[in-house]
Amino acid sequence: MGYRLGINLGFAINKYIEPEVWTKIVRKDLGLGYVQFVADLLNPFWPESYLEDQITRINAATEHYHIVVESLFTSSFTRVNHLMNPDAEARKFWLHWFKSFLDIGRRLGAKNAGSHFGIMTFDTYDNPDKRKYILDEGVKGWQELSFYAKETGYDCLIFEPMSVPREMANTVEETQELLARVNAHCGVPLKVCLDVGHAPAPAQRDPYPWIEQLGAESPVIHLQQTVLHKSNHAPFTEAANKTGIITRERVIEAAKKGGCVDALFAFEISHREHWDTEFHIIQDLKESVDYFRPVIPV
Repeated sequence: MGYRLGINLGFAINKYIEPEVWTKIVRKDLGLGYVQFVADLLNPFWPESYLEDQITRINAATEHYHIVVESLFTSSFTRVNHLMNPDAEARKFWLHWFKSFLDIGRRLGAKNAGSHFGIMTFDTYDNPDKRKYILDEGVKGWQELSFYAKETGYDCLIFEPMSVPREMANTVEETQELLARVNAHCGVPLKVCLDVGHAPAPAQRDPYPWIEQLGAESPVIHLQQTVLHKSNHAPFTEAANKTGIITRERVIEAAKKGGCVDALFAFEISHREHWDTEFHIIQDLKESVDYFRPVIPV
């Protein structure tokens, strides 16, 4: 399919949660046709009757505005330990949660789904034996999910490299190791959801080598404007672009160099609740789309 421009729906959390509203914004205001849906808008923990109502509304709204829910992901309120929780019972119910999440995603049309790999507590991370055990448990959890995803009709699962060792995959090498471990026994393959703004291990904070080395395994790439040592999740406005390190040309150049031929480039832009940002969220998103439009077909 080539390169597609879309948006992660984290921008809608607590602001534009109504399906009829966020779909209209995505299509009419931003001119986009692809989204990465997030669990904070439809959490499997919620009552089944409510989930059914929301799925019906989302499908009707996306059909009306010709929007494809291509991907499924966790988000702010679901950034938790999940498959690497130190409590075995918690890992068990999070595994069930992910399976329910995959069920929801297929009904919305998603072809890939994922999260961060897992998060260790400090008590786990600081103890080598506990660290090894929980990492093994995380690998087993992803492998089990991969077989469920195959049964459910997904192309692949995805995970996002994070910024500190405790949250996993903060180096290219560790990311590749996690991929190899899970994919040694999988249903559908585990792949990567890169983020151009994450600030991982100090020696690897240039985002472009990440894209060059992992682009071929990245069906989704998060777009945000940022500076070198932070993950700002800023928009691509004229002001932010003056100080930011992300340029559309270098992103595409790195993706092509890395062998990335089929990917959703999804804006993951956050606006903190503040008078300086609250009233121009949509305008900032529009400016971001316009910035990338010359290099990625909308």
